[in-house]
Amino acid sequence: YARSITVTLHRDGSASVMDDGRGVPVDMHPTLGVSGVEVIYTKLHAGGKFNNDSYSYSGGLHGVGASVVNALSSWLTVDVYRDFKHYAMRFESVYDPTLKKIVAGRPVAPLKAAGNTRLRGTLVRFLPDPRVFETSGCNGEAVARRLRELAYLNRGLTITFVDERQSAPAEAVRDASDQLDEGEEQLTLGDAQPEAETHAGTQVFHYEGGIVDYVKYLNADKTALFEEPIYLEGNKDDTVFRVAIQYTDSYTENVFSYVNNIPTAEGGSHETGFRAAYTKVMNDFARRFGALKEKDANLSGDDFR
Repeated sequence: YARSITVTLHRDGSASVMDDGRGVPVDMHPTLGVSGVEVIYTKLHAGGKFNNDSYSYSGGLHGVGASVVNALSSWLTVDVYRDFKHYAMRFESVYDPTLKKIVAGRPVAPLKAAGNTRLRGTLVRFLPDPRVFETSGCNGEAVARRLRELAYLNRGLTITFVDERQSAPAEAVRDASDQLDEGEEQLTLGDAQPEAETHAGTQVFHYEGGIVDYVKYLNADKTALFEEPIYLEGNKDDTVFRVAIQYTDSYTENVFSYVNNIPTAEGGSHETGFRAAYTKVMNDFARRFGALKEKDANLSGDDFR
């Protein structure tokens, strides 16, 4: 539902993520009696990925990501722009003298209506808790690398990464909260013609070719045997499969696989199935083409790859 996402690493050590999607749910939970925002950020195993109605697919596994980020932060704020309303909520990790321990991610107050807006989306900002982490600063290079990867995996999506710690010019990319306060109708990042990298401290990732562009990027310093990667796409039941292949003159293969945007470095049935099917298709073709005679043994998958 979102066209653009802005991730900002702020000078005070906090990080924020702004999107122009639907906005997280704000309705009261029917059994817990609290808002959807409070459920998402304080209850484990809560999230839209546990049914097929909310998303076609989503990253994550157990519905704990948002609540764990909240629990490991000194404070976390959520601003929801939905149905022409602005809702706001703040959470803090504070020391409880009665319990004699830190209570993590406690709501400061219930979700409140903060005004009207024509914006749409969600802004989350959090400060990693130095009482938990020895080093609480974010690794800008790692964040940028992951965002670039996500932009390749979601073709057409615009992801802007702003690292304010690099002393980017103030007028370059305004803080997401400043942008919202002015009551603009919609974030306009998706309408721009972004480049791979802009001025210091800001990078914009947008790839219309998706994983085809990703393969070209991975092979940029190699000699490709054909210019355009082979691209295949198909679906069966609820599963969508996409693959991009390009041969180079190198002697080693590189296979990168993902499920729901999550890298699967250790492989899995999706990668095993791809390798087996690829080998079978190539052997069948080699026999039909006459490169393999009837008495010849099949070539191995390593040979083809």
